[in-house]
Amino acid sequence: MIAVDKVLYTARATAHGGRDGHTASDDGKLDVTVAPPKEMGGNGEGTNPEQLFAAGFASCFHSALKVVGRRARQDVDHSTVTAEVGIGPIHSGAGYGLEVQLVVSLPDVDRAIAEDLVAKAHEVCPYSNATRGNIKVDLVVA
Repeated sequence: MIAVDKVLYTARATAHGGRDGHTASDDGKLDVTVAPPKEMGGNGEGTNPEQLFAAGFASCFHSALKVVGRRARQDVDHSTVTAEVGIGPIHSGAGYGLEVQLVVSLPDVDRAIAEDLVAKAHEVCPYSNATRGNIKVDLVVA
């Protein structure tokens, strides 16, 4: 288990209605209707937890990439990170699990260096550290 030395910030959000309800942060900056995607029997009218997780993971990983890029004196200003979060049954239907693919574009960086930066960002990113050993996370340098 990874524990932080000192908590710098705590996010708080409250959900009502689960996958078919409403979620809001305590500071009012996040306020969304949540609905299952059509592929999972929902109407697709709201966002879903996997989209929120994808947005958070992509943003966090991109910040980590910028940190390691600066340390390596590499231009990552035009980089992007796209997170694809999949959900599906595990253990013969006993529950559900997630898997993630992070697609990283570093157009101004040599491929070998880009691959090294992505691997290092994966060590720095808090989402990567939280998911490591728990869910499948594939890293793709586009």
